[in-house]
Parts: sequence; C-alpha cells; structure tokens
Amino acid sequence: MLTDRFAQLPALKGGLLALLAALLFGVSTPLVQRWGAGLGAFTTAALLYGGAALVGLTLRRPADQEARLHRADLPRLVWMAGFGAVIGPVALAWGLQHTTGTGASLMLTLEAVFTAVLAGWWYGEAMGRRVWGAVLLLLAGGVALVLEQGLQGQAGQASVWGLLAVLAATAAWGIDNTLSRALAERDPAQVVVAKCVLGSCATATLAWWAHEPVPQLGAIVGLMLVGAAGYGLSLRFYLLAQRSFGAARTGSVYAFAPFVGAALAWVLGDRSGGWGLMLASVLMVAGIALHLMETHAHRHDHEAMTHEHAHTHDDGHHLHPHDPMPSGPHSHLHRHEPMRHTHAHVPDAHHTHRHG
Repeated sequence: MLTDRFAQLPALKGGLLALLAALLFGVSTPLVQRWGAGLGAFTTAALLYGGAALVGLTLRRPADQEARLHRADLPRLVWMAGFGAVIGPVALAWGLQHTTGTGASLMLTLEAVFTAVLAGWWYGEAMGRRVWGAVLLLLAGGVALVLEQGLQGQAGQASVWGLLAVLAATAAWGIDNTLSRALAERDPAQVVVAKCVLGSCATATLAWWAHEPVPQLGAIVGLMLVGAAGYGLSLRFYLLAQRSFGAARTGSVYAFAPFVGAALAWVLGDRSGGWGLMLASVLMVAGIALHLMETHAHRHDHEAMTHEHAHTHDDGHHLHPHDPMPSGPHSHLHRHEPMRHTHAHVPDAHHTHRHG
C-alpha cells in the first residue's frame, strides 16, 4: 500500500508534495511574463497574490482538522509577506520584463541554494551526502541550461539587470521559505490567505503610489488565475511538504520548478533549448529521485513537548488517548512524553534533533 511505502520512505510524501508545488510555480513563470507585459511590477505582484488569496479562502478546513494561526504568528507572517509576497514577486516581475523567460526560469534554480543553506543554519536540519548530492544534481541541471545559452550567445542578449533582479527574487523567496518552516504545522490555507492578503495590499498600495497603468481585463484575469495556481496552490503544497520533510529538502526538490518553466517557455516559442535542456532533465530527475528515495534512520530521543497540529494515531508518535478514537487527521493541543526509538525519519516537527 502507498501508506506503507510512505512509512518506509518518509521523504517520499514530502518530495511528491514539493514536486507538485514546483510544477505549479514553474508553469507560472513564462505565463507571468506573457500576461504581465507592459504592466508595472507592483501591479503584477498585487494581481498574482490577489488570486492566491482567493484560493486560500476556498481551501480552509474545519478547526478540528488543522491548527489555527495565533496572534503571536503575525510578526512572522508580516516578514514572510514582505520577502515572499512583495520583494520576491516584484523583483521577478521586473526581471521578466528585462530578460527572457527561459533565462529567468533558470536563474530561479538558485532559490534552492538559499533555502538549503538558511535551513541548515537556522534550524540545524541534517544535510547528509544524499541530500547534498540531490542539491548538486539539481543545480547542475540549471548550470547545463545556462551553459548552453552562453555557448549559443543567448545569455549575452539578455539584460544583466533583469537576471540580477530574478536573483534578488530567489534570495527573497529563500528567506521566505525558511521563515515559513515555523508555520508548517498551521492550517496551510490560513497561512496562504494571511500572507497573500498582506502582500497584495502592500503591492497594490505601491502600484497606486507609483502611478502604474491600470491593467486590461484580460491581464487581470490571466494574472489572477496564474496567481491562484502558481502562488496559492503552490504555496499550500509547499507548506505541506515542509511539514513532511523540512525546509532544506523541500527547497531542493522545488528547484525542479525552473526546468518546468524553461520547458514551457520552449513550448510557447522559445527555441533556445537543445542539448542543455535534455541534459538538465536527466540531472534534475535524478536529483529528485535521490530525494524521494532518501532514508535516514538512527536511534534518537524525543523530549517532552506540547503543541498543536494535524495528526493521526498510526505514526508511532501520537500515543495519547481519545474516547472515542477519531479516524483520520484531526487537530488539537496534545502532549508528547519523552521516548527513545529507532526508525526512518526526516526533519519534520517531531524530528528536529541535532546531528553530530
């Protein structure tokens, strides 16, 4: 059964969720370039996150199935919105207007580097040889694509400032990804709505202040649809992936998104891809497979802790009683007693222990 497979390979579930998030976001990049042509960067960002907020509103779950956001989470949400819903999309939107869709997609690969380094430093997530190997394979795929463009002279035709703007977006999203790890146990729909509403209001205000042109109806609908899928649904799956196997691994698998964007750009008419695109596909698929097959098992200790999040009672960690015992995922405040055991695990909320 698939559930048994998840138990044997705990990284599989998180990897698949991260891959789905990457697919949705990767497709969005060349579409943002197409529908955002001629619009201001603030207006583009406001429409993208406006669409994402609408998705979050439709995906909220009952209070007994997911942990609610708390007032104490507001400062972190503000920082997440600032980096992830203002600086990141504004920099990307501006960069897409000054470089090619393929070049911008490839530059987004570096988001994985920022996320992995920050997660390892901030949360102390274990980064074994297999994880670093997967990161290097994914980055090598991006390098292959960039190298091919350089040999064909495509990189020289792209604006350096546009690529640097996209690089700034990857740094902002790397910080956002690391900040969001602490909210991965909260209701992802609530996190999406809060972050996207804050970001959309901020960028809409900046668009008004900068006197950016009012977009056409087609651009409004197109960008909001792209935002709903590529930013709203993608963020939801990204948060669920972080919940399953940590920030660093989620960010690394998410590095597949640039390849998806480059492939779609090719479908939409950008024929700059060739041997680099094929080599990148092999390297990136190998990197993702390495992540999904990750196994990390050793004897470890669990300290006593009390927290709230969605959980079930078949994972060997949630042993508290119910009368009657609920079936399926549910959420409430619960306590974990100290325990020591050995099993395959990933850096989720219950496995944040340090490694030598």
